[in-house]
Amino acid sequence: MFTGIVTDIGTIDAIEDRGDLRVHVATAYDTARIDLGASVACSGVCLTVVDKTAGRLAFDVSAESVSRTAQGMWAEGRRLNLERALRLGDELGGHIVTGHVDGVGHVTDVTPDGDSKRIGFAVDAGIAPFVAPKGSITIDGVSLTVNTVEDRPDGTTRFAINLIPHTQAVTTLGALAAGDAVNLEIDVLARYLQRMEQLRAKA
Repeated sequence: MFTGIVTDIGTIDAIEDRGDLRVHVATAYDTARIDLGASVACSGVCLTVVDKTAGRLAFDVSAESVSRTAQGMWAEGRRLNLERALRLGDELGGHIVTGHVDGVGHVTDVTPDGDSKRIGFAVDAGIAPFVAPKGSITIDGVSLTVNTVEDRPDGTTRFAINLIPHTQAVTTLGALAAGDAVNLEIDVLARYLQRMEQLRAKA
């Protein structure tokens, strides 16, 4: 489990194709204090540490994970939002995040709003019911609050978030531009509500 509060920006510096991808990420974390088998969220994707050296972590990324995440994410030079797994007693500063990507959104526009940025996203019909004004959403591993939601006649949904200067500085989101793809995770509570509604409809 995670909180969506990014604690480092890592960079993919090597990729090996072993059937699955072995992705090597340069990080400022003290890797001596990270165990093999530990979970780290990489731009919203929960991955297991399979190897490590000083300043470097390695993860295996399956074809399933590649197919469900933003196009071009697993490439050398890509910057990743990193978060270590939540420990008992840690401050829950964001919201409960599982590290399971529910879908991919696309940036529609980036508009200055004072020192902040207002960023719009388009999502498909599968994600749309779970995006609500003032609700929580995880974008590339970052816990954010949805500002506005607009359901369009063509069946698509747009939503917008506000990105304050601090979040721009400590995550990769400050560099987003129109057309970019991002990993989305809906609020875990929304998943359970959906399942309850499905069961109620069958009763």
